[in-house]
Amino acid sequence: MGKETAAHYHQGSDNLKVAFFLNLSFTLLEIIGGVWTNSIAILTDAVHDLGDSLSLGLAWYFERLSSRKRTARHTFGYRRYRLLGGLITGITLLIGLGFVLVQAVGRLANPEPVYVPGMIGLAILGIVFNGAAVLRLKKGHSLTEKLVNWHLIEDTLGWMGVLVGSVVMAIWDLPIIDPMLSIFISLAVLWNVGRNLVKVFAVLLQAVPEGFDTETFEQSAQHIEGIHSLHHVHCWTVDGESHVLSAHLVLDENVGNVAALKRKVRALLDPKRFEHVTLETESIHDDCPQKDRSV
Repeated sequence: MGKETAAHYHQGSDNLKVAFFLNLSFTLLEIIGGVWTNSIAILTDAVHDLGDSLSLGLAWYFERLSSRKRTARHTFGYRRYRLLGGLITGITLLIGLGFVLVQAVGRLANPEPVYVPGMIGLAILGIVFNGAAVLRLKKGHSLTEKLVNWHLIEDTLGWMGVLVGSVVMAIWDLPIIDPMLSIFISLAVLWNVGRNLVKVFAVLLQAVPEGFDTETFEQSAQHIEGIHSLHHVHCWTVDGESHVLSAHLVLDENVGNVAALKRKVRALLDPKRFEHVTLETESIHDDCPQKDRSV
């Protein structure tokens, strides 16, 4: 792993650490505030945030674990563990969103009165704590950081909704505003979290990385002088950022400098993203046993 990549992983771990401690600190304040305001809604959200803190802690741990170097057992290193942290965070968030939606729909039919001054104060604190964590993770690149960021955006938007709803309810007696805001925000965040989870599953299923067109690569490679054809071309990504490609190059007769030809093929790939490229060469007369296989 290069110095730039190592620094990138270290920054991601630090971002998640800050987000974890900010979220945990506010969860403790939220529990105290829920008891103080005698608000079951805030206490329920405190339990939800406690689960969030646990998932953030796991994400932080797996992000640190992913920076370990390769071993004889883990030849690509531990990078894929980052996906496990993102997967747990995403699933936890989906469960939390589902719980919030159920509660909000129930309150549409039976709106409950709330202690408005206490909710306004806690909403401001929630925006400050969660907003600071969102800003910290805003420039994150990994799928885990993106999922965690949407995790925190959900909390921040939720508290903004609580603040707006509390101010409105302080003026007019409209308790139904609170569940309506909750449903709207939950659906918006659910859409974005779902998109990021789809990306996580795509990586786990070894799909071609986003932005890479296998057919275009093969066509470009076949236009290189000396290459007759390609087969057994595979491309996947280890963690959404570090990509792998392998291919069999069938060479024309009397190709002189094979190393130079391989360099031309590698030049078709982004060296910052494709860290592992394996190119095997064959002559047009060779009978490759893998040529007609589906994988």
